[in-house]
Amino acid sequence: MNQYFADHDAPFSMLSVKTEYFRQLTDKEQKYAHFMSKASHAGSRVVMRQVSHETEPIFDLILAIHANLNGQYPVDDTTQKQQTDFYLEYVSQFLSNLGNYKSFGDSKFIPRCEVGFFQKLLKLAKIDPSSSPLTLSPTDVNHNFTSHQLFSSINELVEVGVYHVDEKAALLGFPSQGYTSAYYLGQPVTPEDMALLKEQLFAELAILPENTRIKKIDDQAFQIWVTSENVKNEILETYPHGQIILLNNTTKVEFIFGDHSREMHLVASYLKKAQNYAANDTQKAMLKEYIDHFVTGSSHAHKEAQKLWVKDISPIIETNIGFIETYREPSGIIGEFESLVAIQNKERTAKFSSLVNNAEEFISLLPWSEDYEKPNFNPPDFTSLEVLTFTGSGIPAGINIPNYDDVRLKIGFKNVSLGNILSAAAKSSSKHPPSFISQEDRLIFEQYQSDSFEVQVGIHELLGHGSGKLLTEFTDGFNFDKDHPPLGLDGNPVKTYYKLGETWGSKFGQLAGPFEECRAEVIAMYLITNRKILDIFGFHDEESQDNVVYAGYLQMARAGLLALEYWNPKTGKWGQPHMQARYSIMKTFMKHCKDNNFLKLEINDAMDDFTIKLDKTLIKTAGLDCVKEYLQHLHVYKCSGDVEQGSKYFTDRSTVTPDLASLRDIVVSKRLPRRQFIQANSHINDEKVSLVEYEETPQGMLQSFLDREL
Repeated sequence: MNQYFADHDAPFSMLSVKTEYFRQLTDKEQKYAHFMSKASHAGSRVVMRQVSHETEPIFDLILAIHANLNGQYPVDDTTQKQQTDFYLEYVSQFLSNLGNYKSFGDSKFIPRCEVGFFQKLLKLAKIDPSSSPLTLSPTDVNHNFTSHQLFSSINELVEVGVYHVDEKAALLGFPSQGYTSAYYLGQPVTPEDMALLKEQLFAELAILPENTRIKKIDDQAFQIWVTSENVKNEILETYPHGQIILLNNTTKVEFIFGDHSREMHLVASYLKKAQNYAANDTQKAMLKEYIDHFVTGSSHAHKEAQKLWVKDISPIIETNIGFIETYREPSGIIGEFESLVAIQNKERTAKFSSLVNNAEEFISLLPWSEDYEKPNFNPPDFTSLEVLTFTGSGIPAGINIPNYDDVRLKIGFKNVSLGNILSAAAKSSSKHPPSFISQEDRLIFEQYQSDSFEVQVGIHELLGHGSGKLLTEFTDGFNFDKDHPPLGLDGNPVKTYYKLGETWGSKFGQLAGPFEECRAEVIAMYLITNRKILDIFGFHDEESQDNVVYAGYLQMARAGLLALEYWNPKTGKWGQPHMQARYSIMKTFMKHCKDNNFLKLEINDAMDDFTIKLDKTLIKTAGLDCVKEYLQHLHVYKCSGDVEQGSKYFTDRSTVTPDLASLRDIVVSKRLPRRQFIQANSHINDEKVSLVEYEETPQGMLQSFLDREL
């Protein structure tokens, strides 16, 4: 049970831009940022509904408790204070994840405080535990489905939704396999159901599934819930009206519009206000497409918006909004709502611009032929940003989007590095020194960890996600010589490719996320040794460069070992794509390097701790060789669409061996709490925008959400 408890004593970071960055903006830029932030936060409930069916009513309950208590929790004695602290730690982790499943790990967490204490808070807040959770919810939160209705009483919500833990249901995945997913409703959805819908519905009708949820009526009938303000289908040219029969002649499907209608109305209304303060015509046109997307549900409007977003080069206020990443939906095709509003950090952006300008040179160093690379590298916009607002279950350190393969290929993409996230994430807590790092390595690790992470993220996003060409069939032909395909890993022409309508996500499914994150991470490991890249990032002497490289490899080895926490030993299931990727890289260092001394572990006599021993003298020889071999396989399998061999290869590399599985209990026992980010709120008074920032405490986190009026 202990493994499910909310983090204790987690560090907080207020994403502060008030004093340095926000004041540099013009009044027009501040208002644009304000309305885009309001649009972002307006989608918060959508994220909650995508995490778990109990998330939204729990959110309403904890806000009601706080408001009714006026922030005054019982602290009359030591026991009450401890129970209150445990409760608030749960609340702050819940809010920072926008749900009761870890954004990094996809497993449920529960309060450390006793159920009786939670029920005592209900009494103190004058909330009737026998009443329906519907009494907590805003009017008409969702015209199709209200998750509050799943619980007969608030007491059941607490006992089941908050506290109940079932070993399988505590992980996100297909309901038919016993796991949890709020992307699906009705009867338990199976992998076979999603494969059928992918092939015979979405691909056949050329409809993008990112902004949908799936309701299974029975084995032969489904509803596709489309996110839109409109509750009627007003885009009949793309989405058929009424019930249709799939190609198997037995399965019936109907599109239902108006999912998250209340939230989409709010998002669209704020975007309309933001149009008045857009910096240029491209931004105005982009917002128009976004509004169309959120009002009508047209997935193609969102793609048009992303095309315009790519063309809006280096804006002072960078934004992106929509159903973006598909990691958490079990079949890998439906996106989580996500929205970013950030201010450009011009000094850091200058570094990335230099990396972009030299990108073709660096990509040419990667270990594959030009057949597997785009003929022309479209230099992306690569900026460093200071986050004002990020709505989503978790905040990454860098982003490379859009995820539409054809847009990336024909128009381009953007890289953004989130500077204040990156800096905070790499910062060691004085209370929690880095685990598994030897005393002799600690000085270099702590001194260069943040710098190395910045270099790694830069390479990962630009040269990792930005490299490669999928061998693809289009309506007007192929983007490779079909009669003389590129050579595969065995020296013979490849036989696989992406057929018309197939994408990376639809072809590789649930493995697409961890596989691609792994490929990008391995590219970072391969190129971080390049002295020209290190020079671009400000490391000009050989000693500091070598320290950055060593810290980077040490950091990856440690991350791969920490990843064991996110692997379930009973099911063999990974709970986080990035961690599955990092584990496979650590395993490659340890078990697939020609020199067995490259990465070793020293376990103490008590068998309750271990130390990483990575031979820095082998990084640029045996270490780089094993990285190169891994990278070649990942890249060729991805580009050629070889699902069978690629899936087998990556699954083998990310399978946890018995010797490493035996370390998991140690890793879990040394687990450090994840940093929680608190975001500002903006207001307009007398035509002036002001920012409100909060103290770095659970109460500060709570107040920031209360002030958003979600």
